[in-house]
Order: sequence, then C-alpha cells, then structure tokens
Amino acid sequence: MVLISAVRDYINRMLQDISGMKVLILDSHTVSIVSVGYSQSELLQKEVFLVELVDSIYKSKEPMSHLKAVYFLRPTSENIQHLRQQLASPRFGEYHLFFSNILKDTQIHNLADADEQEVVQQIQEFYADFVAIDPYHFTLNMPSNHIYMLPAVVDPSNSQHFCDRVVDGIASIFLALKRRPIIRYQRNSDIAKRIAQETAKLMYQQESGLFDFRRMEVSPLLLVIDRRDDPVTPLLNQWTYQAMVHELIGIQDNKVDLRNIGKLPKDQQEVVLSSEQDAFFKANMYENFGDIGMNIKRLVDEFQQISKSNQSIQTIEDMAKFVDKYPEYRKMHGNVSKHVTLVTEMSKIVEERKLMLVSETEQELACNGGQVAAFEWHGERSFARVEEQVCL
Repeated sequence: MVLISAVRDYINRMLQDISGMKVLILDSHTVSIVSVGYSQSELLQKEVFLVELVDSIYKSKEPMSHLKAVYFLRPTSENIQHLRQQLASPRFGEYHLFFSNILKDTQIHNLADADEQEVVQQIQEFYADFVAIDPYHFTLNMPSNHIYMLPAVVDPSNSQHFCDRVVDGIASIFLALKRRPIIRYQRNSDIAKRIAQETAKLMYQQESGLFDFRRMEVSPLLLVIDRRDDPVTPLLNQWTYQAMVHELIGIQDNKVDLRNIGKLPKDQQEVVLSSEQDAFFKANMYENFGDIGMNIKRLVDEFQQISKSNQSIQTIEDMAKFVDKYPEYRKMHGNVSKHVTLVTEMSKIVEERKLMLVSETEQELACNGGQVAAFEWHGERSFARVEEQVCL
C-alpha cells in the first residue's frame, strides 16, 4: 500500500497535463490532502502561482483570465453550490474540475447547467479522499470521532454524516489502489457493523462496476474493528519517536507546531515531520526514545564534520564547491536543529511529568494484572521515597 504515491500520482496528473499559469482551488479537506503529499516548491514547478480555498475565493471580483483554475474538491453539496456560483460569473480563463470521490449524476447535471459560458474544460474523479501521512497509514481528520463509538442507544444527531465520511474514505482508498476487498467486522460493535455493511453495499451493489477490478490470487481484507476492544493501549505512554512527538507535542498533517515551547527562529516555529522528505525521521520514527538520543548525537557529529570542512575554504574551487552544496548544507542544518529541538522538548516533558515512573506503573498494571498487587507495589515505592527524604 503506497498511499502517498497514489495521492502524488493524482496531483501530478491534475497539474502536469494543464499547461500554463494555474490557480489551485481547494476545500478545507483537500488542502490537507495536498499539503501532506506535495510541497510548495513542487507546486511552483507545476506553474501553480496561487492556492485558494473554494469558500473564500469569491471575495475577490478581479478577473484573472490569464490563469487556469484547477479545482480539487470533495463532492459535497456545499462545494457544488460554491462551484455553481463561481461558474455563473467566471473569473478565470479555463476551469478544470477534479473531485476526490464519486460524483452523483445529479451533481454533474447541476454543474453542466451552471456552465452557461462553457468555461469548464473537464470534470474528473481522482480518488484521493484521505490524508496519506506515510506510505502505509492515512487519516480522515475527523475530530472527536470517539463519540460515534458509543452504544446505539446514544445516537448523535450527525452519526450518519460520520458514517458516510468513513465509507467515502474507505472507498477512495480501494479505488486508488484498484482493489475490492473482502469485508469483515467486529460483531459486537454497532458502528463497526454499520460501516462494514454500508461499505459492502457501495462496493458490491451501488457502484459494483466501478469496483470491478481484476481479481487477485489472494483478495485484500478490510477488517473493521472497534477501538474500544483494546482499552489498554490508549492508557500507556508511548516511547517511540513518532508516537512521542504526536502524544507530547502534537502532529497535524505531518506538521509540528513549536510556537509555544520557547523562543525559536521563525523558520523553526512549525516543522515538517515526513518520512518521505526527512531521511533521519524515516530511519528513526519507530525507534525507542533512548536510541533516538544516540542517533541524534551521531547526526550532530556528522553535521559538525561537514561544517568544519566548509570552514577550510581557501581557493576559488573550494568556494564553488561550497556554493554547489549550499542548499544541501542548509537543509541538513535545518534538519539537525529540528530534531535536536524536538528531542530536547520531549526530554523536558518526560522529566516534568515524571513519565518514566508513570510508565513503569502503567506497565505493571497492564502486564501483571490485579489491582491489589499494583497498589501494594506503588505504596511501597512511595513509602521508600519518604524514608529517603527523611534520611536526607
């Protein structure tokens, strides 16, 4: 499952086949999809000189007929309405419409009716309705989704909207991978059953032709399980690099916000943690915290050696070599600073929150079982600490 490659392939096809200067218009969901899969410099290379949100671009009335508008949106009723309004008085020379999931026939007809000036050049479905955070993991960026795992008797008003979004995301994954899976779900979970049944209905009945891919020797398996079936893991502190950054500081769309941890240079207040763009992170994202410190020390030592070699510039040839390597040197400097800052901040948090001691207690509770033994063990440790303080 090379999810990032699938998303990047869709974005490449969107942009490279349309020559000339372009404006890329996204919605609140697709902006995350594109920002994780594509960098700003890569967008510039594809002649994208402006990126706007679909619900705010109408605020400007200035005509830009020299630009070609490339829309990449989720096929929601709100986005279709935005498009209808913008097609009624077009500002751009051409309109190329791409949707991240399956369009309804009525939506296509609505867009065709609104295109009175015939500025729309194409309408296509590019199935990238998920945020690919690395080659094997994705998210749908649905906050507070734990609410929808409550029993069926507690039915939030927008639970159908939640279920539809999950089904859409799963469908786009398998359309991007060109697979139709066998679907299994956790029997005692209402929400797992609901999602599995609606996904099966979409893939095997409503859009069976769209999912009619060549069969493989071993069919892929979609397993829908309820997070509540594992109550232990969420209660344990994580000790691998990526998990610790996410839990202690926070990662959103592969970006880490460091503005609140102290005075940092402006270019380091928000950093990118991507296994596709950062070789050190890719090699260490699943390493234990203790090993990370040693690996970062080696990274710093390597950078210091390169810095020393750059200081011995004495000839024109030396200067030319340094200039050629300068972008790589700057990138390495930023990478070293980023990881040193992250590990320093996490070490501080571990110390302040006494997470080593807390984690030890968590492991005892999770692995040994029996609350009485855990209370006795914790009480003995507390009593021993009091004795130590008295002796001091």
